[in-house]
Amino acid sequence: MSDIATEAEQLPPEVGIRIIYLGPVAPHWEIAGIYGEEAAVEEFRRRTNARLQLLPPHDPQFRRNRERVVRDAERENYELHWDLGMPEEDEEDL
Repeated sequence: MSDIATEAEQLPPEVGIRIIYLGPVAPHWEIAGIYGEEAAVEEFRRRTNARLQLLPPHDPQFRRNRERVVRDAERENYELHWDLGMPEEDEEDL
C-alpha cells in the first residue's frame, strides 16, 4: 500500500453531513451540514438530492442510491450520518 493512501485514511473528516428522512411526502430528505465548509456541504447536498429526491427508504432503488451516497462521502473524506427515523436494527432490513 502506498504512503499516500495511508495518509488519506488517517486524516479526520473535513465535513460532517446529516441526512434526515422527513416522511412519505416529497421532499423526503433534508441534507444538513454539521460542520465544515458551506460550499462543500452545498455541493454534496446537490449530488445527494439528485440521487435520493424521489426515493423513500422502502423503495428498492433507495439501497443502491444510498450506497452511492456513502461511497461519494468516503471518497471526499466526509463524515456521514443517516437519520431514517427508525432504530438501527430496522435500517439493516431496508
